[in-house]
Amino acid sequence: MLPADGNGSCLCKDSSDFIPKMIVLVVGRVGYRKVPSLCNRFCSTYIRRMRYLSELKEDDDACRQAYNSGSFFLFHNLSPFVQQKGKMFLAPKINAPEMKRILTKLSQSERQIEDSMLVGCSAECTPYFALDLGSLERAAIESELGGSFADMWKALFRLEEEDQALISSAQALLRWHNNNKYCGKTGQPTEKNLSGSKRMCHNSEITYYPQMSPVVITLVSDGSRCLLVRQASFPKGMYTALSGFCDVGESLEETVRREVAEEVGLEVESLWYSASQHWPLPNSSLMIGCHAMVCPQQSKVRSGAGVAPYLVW
Repeated sequence: MLPADGNGSCLCKDSSDFIPKMIVLVVGRVGYRKVPSLCNRFCSTYIRRMRYLSELKEDDDACRQAYNSGSFFLFHNLSPFVQQKGKMFLAPKINAPEMKRILTKLSQSERQIEDSMLVGCSAECTPYFALDLGSLERAAIESELGGSFADMWKALFRLEEEDQALISSAQALLRWHNNNKYCGKTGQPTEKNLSGSKRMCHNSEITYYPQMSPVVITLVSDGSRCLLVRQASFPKGMYTALSGFCDVGESLEETVRREVAEEVGLEVESLWYSASQHWPLPNSSLMIGCHAMVCPQQSKVRSGAGVAPYLVW
């Protein structure tokens, strides 16, 4: 449709004006049509991966077959196995034949692979699993593989971004299964499905799914400064933003306002969401990043009871 004035007349008065506009319109539409095509090609890889993972989560036979083509991250009592790479850590992905060889050498059954948890897959749909060998001798595994089981807190800051996300998810899932071996209603043992996406109590017929706790982490500003806090246990020079768990029944906005009021004695005037990230420590949490503005004329902080004693604008 051509642009028109208030009376419905075409605003283009002659053909010399009309033709260039028509060319621009056609070229624009051709260019525009390329975007969804590229988007579909990009999305198809993602959709294929998500549907593949969904199949493995729900189909034990498919998951059992995937063990034979998968790669494994190893843990020892929730500490991830890593190898030094310069100043960084590498979380090696151990293929299935090597994983079976290691179990055999450590006098374990190959069926221990079925204790693994599905944590993701590559772009080519190679499944990734996590396996905790905490019942075995730590030094023997480290010697066999040429690496070490690292403290999770240190590992998170020295892993590459992709490994960081996978190791974070893996540890959280392993921890959840360790903490939910019994039914809360009957007290009877629960059983995981092969992928580790759920646990079932066959007596009560209750199905339990892994959960995360929502936490807001808020950067408070008065327009020209931001408020940071420091715990006594932090390394020298380390500060962070305010954070706190969501209470039952609260919205994110209510949690932000309450936490800022409780911890530093300030009233939030406006706030907005920024981004979110999974965080495995000390238990699995969904960290929800927010910004909050307070009045510059009322920015004197008053630390609440039990709050970090070091506050600085």
